[in-house]
Amino acid sequence: MQNKDIHLIEHLDELRQRIIKTLCAFIFSLLCAFIFVQDIYAWLVRDLNGKLAILGPSDILWVYMTLSGVCALAAAIPVGAFQTWRFVAPALNSEERKVTLRFIPALFLLFILGISFGYFVLFPIVLGFLTNLTAGQFETFFTAEKYFGFMINITLPFGFLFEMPVVVMFLTRLGVIHPERLVKARKISYFALIVVSILITPPDFISDILVIIPLLALYEISISLSNFVYKKKLKAEKVLQDEGLSDAAV
Repeated sequence: MQNKDIHLIEHLDELRQRIIKTLCAFIFSLLCAFIFVQDIYAWLVRDLNGKLAILGPSDILWVYMTLSGVCALAAAIPVGAFQTWRFVAPALNSEERKVTLRFIPALFLLFILGISFGYFVLFPIVLGFLTNLTAGQFETFFTAEKYFGFMINITLPFGFLFEMPVVVMFLTRLGVIHPERLVKARKISYFALIVVSILITPPDFISDILVIIPLLALYEISISLSNFVYKKKLKAEKVLQDEGLSDAAV
């Protein structure tokens, strides 16, 4: 019992160290992003007619910190994924370590792809739709805090949603997820993804379709990749088992 307690404490201590390293990477990235935040801000408002307003001196600080935080989050994702891999690596064999390590760059790329989809595709559609609703009825007045808060609420969730295939592959490799379970949960998952799509888009059919189709496609891709990883894992285990039997026979 005492050995188990010591072992648990060692694991918790290692987990704490991994979390601290990830937080340090996030803070360092946050400081770096804050240095260039004015250039980032200028690029994001390049297509706006006129300037955004602020209602108080602290508003612009909130905007700059929020933009820096999103950039730092993107930069810290590979670090966090690598620290997670280092934490679970002792429980994996050498082949599983090599394979799961390759997932880390894909996490970063898919996060960027998801944010890009939200910003370049969805955000202009939603903003244009809501702006047209006010045409001739209200005086449109954008504050920096409201504008960027709205933008981040639209784009940031897609950064995480687009990572679904890689996360599913990783968990399948670890044996946490089975492809058959994903197939059985397809109807429930479809319903959940459709609800999410409707909630984050304006109430028009075109916007809903533009979001629903990529999310459902991501789920189907996740199932296919999970099935591929699972079969490859079974094949590798069979090869190792055959090699073990051959060695025993010799």
